[in-house]
Amino acid sequence: MGPSTIRIAAAGDIHCHEGNRAEIAEAFARIAERADVVTLAGDLTTHGEPEQAGVLADACRELEVPVFAVLGNHDWHANRMVEVVRVLESGGIRVIDRRSATCTIDGVEIGLAGAKGFVGGFPDSELPDFGEPLLRAVYAETGAEVRALDVALEEIERCAIRIVLMHYSPTTTTLEGERQTLWTYLGSDRLAEPIAERRPTLVLHGHGHNGTFEGFVGPIPVFNVAVHVLETDFWVFEFDRDGRLLHKRSEPEPALRAAQHAET
Repeated sequence: MGPSTIRIAAAGDIHCHEGNRAEIAEAFARIAERADVVTLAGDLTTHGEPEQAGVLADACRELEVPVFAVLGNHDWHANRMVEVVRVLESGGIRVIDRRSATCTIDGVEIGLAGAKGFVGGFPDSELPDFGEPLLRAVYAETGAEVRALDVALEEIERCAIRIVLMHYSPTTTTLEGERQTLWTYLGSDRLAEPIAERRPTLVLHGHGHNGTFEGFVGPIPVFNVAVHVLETDFWVFEFDRDGRLLHKRSEPEPALRAAQHAET
């Protein structure tokens, strides 16, 4: 690996809690030596408690590499999202739900468009904008994620490397392995619309613990980086200075498996 490559590490569904504090700290200390940027695709905590977010914040506080994250469904579970974000940001983690962010590594500008995403399904099993107000509210929530993602992608369109970071999947190609009866709850193809139009460099998501690592939205590569799929702590993507993806390689370290049996 030459010094001109840009290394972006990714993981999702790490489900921090007090019981895996040591493993989390060790994994992040290792990856900080092997990557220029760290991205986290949601489900940072086990049940969305601020104390669980503190485990991750403590692991990242002294890191010299930037860490970007979006939230997942587990992070919303306790309905303490504002507190969770505050704790994460105290550790230097940039939470980019429904917004964009940029950083510059060795003169190369990297843009990230963040969104949690949401449910809704895929062709042949899609939630329509019809019926009871509660169901239509779910449809509207996904629509809000889609619009925010589109705006964020527009904001980073001039960056050499453009990454979509989300929790839910925009495609079934990375859900293969999950029961199809669950696909409606694992993502929505509506999330693919701004991706297909704006054509980012790649898309990272989690949530599908039994899914497939590599998929696509049209020509855009999509990667399911849930640690349950990776079976390693992080996956490192390498780019050249023009933003071309060169390598997809895993870190030869044991996976963060403490919450492997947690429900998606």
